[in-house]
Amino acid sequence: MSKLSIIKELLQFLKERKKWWLMPIIIFLLLIGSLIVLTQGSALAPFIYALF
Repeated sequence: MSKLSIIKELLQFLKERKKWWLMPIIIFLLLIGSLIVLTQGSALAPFIYALF
């Protein structure tokens, strides 16, 4: 399965089951995950850890 098919399947699930309220949670988790990955070895890491 490609990454695009997983996203497509997730959107179809949300549409069919009327679970649109899950979309902000998914977006928030993706943003936090990408923030952790992108700042893993940077000089910004101590400042990000101070926020949490």
